[in-house]
Amino acid sequence: MPPRQPFPKIWLISDARNDLVLEAALKRLPRGSGLIYRHYHLSPISRRTRFERLARIARSCGHLVILGGSANEARAWGADGAYGAPHLMKLGPRAIRLVAVHSLRELAQARRADAILLSPVFPTRSHPGGANLGAVRFLSLARRSRHPIIALGGMNPARARHLGAPRWAAIDGLIPKDS
Repeated sequence: MPPRQPFPKIWLISDARNDLVLEAALKRLPRGSGLIYRHYHLSPISRRTRFERLARIARSCGHLVILGGSANEARAWGADGAYGAPHLMKLGPRAIRLVAVHSLRELAQARRADAILLSPVFPTRSHPGGANLGAVRFLSLARRSRHPIIALGGMNPARARHLGAPRWAAIDGLIPKDS
């Protein structure tokens, strides 16, 4: 399934730490944004139940719904596509494939991607104290991609504008500070 046009510019990524505010966050996103549902911390049954609830809300807002997992899982769950590492996106039915990339080597492996989540651009709470690409390396890698790039890692609306990133994703950067 090819991505619908236009490809979403803003992506909300689910995580244990933003779970309590996901419903409200999905409703605040501009129509036609995207949800990348991960929630790997839940049991399989709980993960599926939570996915179905959030997918219903996301679709009512006109958002694309991507499942963290394989293309086979995405199809079985009724997601619009799959998200994961390059090696997870090599097999399975045709679906939108968002591939997580952190290096030039991984970028070369992401041949079946419809878009690349290039990360981490900036320091992030997901990997405290971990290395990040920084703006210069991010832009250098982004220029080498044949696929649309989605900036991830410490992103928020101001950083996306400063970076000149037309597409970006966040876990915390789309959640109001009072939540």
